[in-house]
Amino acid sequence: VQLQASGGGLVQAGGSLRLSCAASGLTFSNYHLGWFRQAPGKEREFVAAIRWFGDFTVYADSVKGRFTISRDNSKNTVDLQMNSLKPEDTAVYYCAAEPRSKWALENMSEYDYWGQGTLVTVSS
Repeated sequence: VQLQASGGGLVQAGGSLRLSCAASGLTFSNYHLGWFRQAPGKEREFVAAIRWFGDFTVYADSVKGRFTISRDNSKNTVDLQMNSLKPEDTAVYYCAAEPRSKWALENMSEYDYWGQGTLVTVSS
């Protein structure tokens, strides 16, 4: 199983980035997908997640209204559109997959597979 995250980079505050995660080696529609992030010196935290069918999403309060998660089960991809970025959004962003038999989208311990991370840096 491989989750390949991409799209990170350097952006000014107020700007936008779109992260993408391509999955292989698993039946994509059997998994909920989530994005997590880890800032320097901090613990990894939940950002957003989407149900296996794509009909339900949940967001951390800190990104609600600015970030949008979406998935394409025909392409085995999950995206995170990030708008109105703030310096505090600076982190390594990880995509992860949770079996659809579970229902704990914000709990990172319930995710079986993780991508390698992509760095997002927001300058002030």
